[in-house]
Amino acid sequence: MAILKTIFYEPLYNALVFLVSVVPGQDLGIAIILLTILVRIILFPLGQKSAKSQIELRMLEPEIAKIKEEFKNNKEEQAKQTFALYKKHGVNPFSGCLLTLIQLPIIIALYYVFLNGLGLNEDILYSFVSHPDSINNNFLGLIDITGKSLILALLAGLTQFIQAKLTAPLTSGKEKPGLKGDLMKSMQFQMKYVLPIFVFFIAYTVSAGVALYWAISNIFMIGQEIVVRRQLAKKHEHPENIQYPISNIQ
Repeated sequence: MAILKTIFYEPLYNALVFLVSVVPGQDLGIAIILLTILVRIILFPLGQKSAKSQIELRMLEPEIAKIKEEFKNNKEEQAKQTFALYKKHGVNPFSGCLLTLIQLPIIIALYYVFLNGLGLNEDILYSFVSHPDSINNNFLGLIDITGKSLILALLAGLTQFIQAKLTAPLTSGKEKPGLKGDLMKSMQFQMKYVLPIFVFFIAYTVSAGVALYWAISNIFMIGQEIVVRRQLAKKHEHPENIQYPISNIQ
């Protein structure tokens, strides 16, 4: 716990205190937006690599389906051929896990930052950070960022849904019935619909500050996904192979 406090809680607390002291009107909401952008910039290389790998992985799904059909009676060879395909195209199927694991303690640390407040705490305040004389908790004069906000919670849930929809695997609708197919459909359903509801519930329960962070972070990642797709579209001879335009969102 002490390590998490040193690595995540204290830097986030000090960064937020510093940003509040320099933004116009000491608006805590604006400071949170700037903090979110700062965190996403730090994680940008990892997010870029993760998005690229996940998109390329989805583009390989037809070839993966062929391998599964060809070696349906030999699971060991099926796994061998699949990982050989990943290696050939430089794709890491687990690239998204690390990014998720890093973001989780950031969310938890932010929760404790808002729970404990931004009151002067000299024990963890860095020497080069000055505490502001006052803090404006009313984001743009409209939302109490330390309380609950239905609007920001809905925005967090909606952006999570869009992100999940964008990153969902492409399905042909011809999957064979069975335990594995049902499990995959169940996981996709949970990512698309259950997770956004869960995000909305947590964002509303915790605070408007966490909801705002979650929403801005999701918007950043959606933009990053779109940029990576366009880069890959230019890289490949047939851009139509990337079959996940925004218009697919239903």
